[in-house]
Amino acid sequence: MLFKLSMSGMKNKLKDYIVLLAGLVMSISIFYLFQTLALNKAFIEGNSIIQSIGFVFHTGSFLLAVITFFYILYANSFLLSLRQKEFGMYMMLGAKKHKITILMFIETIVLGVVSLFIGIVLGIGLAQGIGQLLMKQLEFTGGGYHAFYIPSMTITSIFFLIMFTLSAMMNSIKLSRVTVLQLVHSEMQVERVYMKGKKNVIGSFLAFILLAIGYTSMIKMGVLKEVGIIIALIATTSGTYLLFISLLPFIIKKLKNNKKLREEGINAFTFAQLNFRVNSLTKVLATVAMLVALGAGAISAGMAFKNNVLLMANGSEIYDIVTHNPTAQENKILSQITFKQKYQYRYKTDDKYVYYLKEDLENNRPLVHSKEGREGFNEFKPVSENLPSGSVLEDSIEKSNSSVQIPTKWQEALNGIEPYYVHPDHKIKIVDENIYGKIQGKEGSVFIGNTGEFESYKEQWKKLDDLQLHKYQNIDAEQLRSKYSTYEMFYGVSSGTVFMGFFLGIAFLAMMASCLMFKILSGASKDIMRYQMLRKIGVRQELLTKSIYREIFLVFLFPALIGIAHVLIGMNIFSFILINPYFRVWFPIVIFLIIYAVYYLITVRLYKGIVLPKKIEE
Repeated sequence: MLFKLSMSGMKNKLKDYIVLLAGLVMSISIFYLFQTLALNKAFIEGNSIIQSIGFVFHTGSFLLAVITFFYILYANSFLLSLRQKEFGMYMMLGAKKHKITILMFIETIVLGVVSLFIGIVLGIGLAQGIGQLLMKQLEFTGGGYHAFYIPSMTITSIFFLIMFTLSAMMNSIKLSRVTVLQLVHSEMQVERVYMKGKKNVIGSFLAFILLAIGYTSMIKMGVLKEVGIIIALIATTSGTYLLFISLLPFIIKKLKNNKKLREEGINAFTFAQLNFRVNSLTKVLATVAMLVALGAGAISAGMAFKNNVLLMANGSEIYDIVTHNPTAQENKILSQITFKQKYQYRYKTDDKYVYYLKEDLENNRPLVHSKEGREGFNEFKPVSENLPSGSVLEDSIEKSNSSVQIPTKWQEALNGIEPYYVHPDHKIKIVDENIYGKIQGKEGSVFIGNTGEFESYKEQWKKLDDLQLHKYQNIDAEQLRSKYSTYEMFYGVSSGTVFMGFFLGIAFLAMMASCLMFKILSGASKDIMRYQMLRKIGVRQELLTKSIYREIFLVFLFPALIGIAHVLIGMNIFSFILINPYFRVWFPIVIFLIIYAVYYLITVRLYKGIVLPKKIEE
């Protein structure tokens, strides 16, 4: 009987339960997505260039578990709020309180089991779809990756069953402590203010101190290593929550008290709405800010690793292509490429030397690194030193030998255009045009070029490398020392880490959207009466719609700002691994903002559908 009654009650509020179910399903599927990587030790250690990636995943799993824990507790408290007025009516009609608590327990467990089943199935589908899509885009084989992963299913099931059982028990205890009148008039209860006056100031101060400690730990991650991750996790997370709890209500209050803003349109109502609900929003918005940081940060890190592959290849090899005595096939491929910079140098060879023509080199000076060390890794400039005629490039010049050593910068430049395998038993000698004409030897040339868009011609570079390997059969791809072979090597090493970054970024952003949408929509039913009252006193549809857009925009704005700040500081974590962790960091942030904007518009649309009558909303 109780089971039938619980099912009947859920059916009557099916629309609200679908919102709740969707949020729980998303939460479970994202948790499963994360576990497919976090528990697969062989995959993450075999496909990552970060040695401590396992520790990072365990830390991330803990943080995700904490966030999910509070998310589930809130979701199930919403379940209680949906039915408490109805439960109060049952009790007024003579139902025993312990029967109502059992009824509530049954509903919580049923909803939990249904969402767990659907969530795991969806998680497997997402793990397969997202995984294969990313692998295809990244050209990554992903050995050891399994979308259907039994350990992930086991951990996810155990964790969520425990969570739902605890939530059901807490809801039952909460329900047993309230009176019938409190249940019947639950929608009229006012939320209490958490901080006031000095407590607010102290809370804000502590929040900034904790964030400063967390940010410092991220910046000094190269020194602190794993300890820095733990400090950053604890300090940044606690600082974020404390910042929202103490500072956000203060900001909303100041906006509400601003006379100029308040008197524009129905801003007085908009800010009153925010002020009314801000205390219930603080923790959820702090959670969303952390998920934004984790999601956008993971994508940014993935993009940084991907982009740094090209930077590392550029730093190792100055030219996009270096080919000696290009064949007809090579020239045909080269004609398909648009070069921003290309040179051709002539030389002759005999039994001992490769004679490079001094005039060719000086008229089109080759490139060298502009600075020593890491700072100038990707900055190049033409050689500025003089090039003496008759100078020789070899390890040492005997005192009896009248030849002089080629200057250091010219040595670097010539090493870039003369791979060791082309003329392995020859030394390089510089001669002027008069001497060059008298040398009896085999003449050749070397072609070098830069496009400025290396990744646009990967197909052509691969074909040229294949022809080079056919030309020099005594070497393999790793010994070829071309930019493409170097690029492929770095890409192969980092592709696993890139895959993990994109995969987890998508997972966290999806959970972020689920949290924020669910929180806003779950409280929408309480706002229906307020919008109806405004409509009855003559407030136009346009003003009501504008108020909704503005109110939800402010709710979305605060976690986005804090989350992006966390990302921009947090990218310093990778400064000791990557050449430039901030290279094109704007791109993943733009991706996040687009996703965030889409979720904002969807949330507004759904919220309008709840609080405004259909004839107005349309």
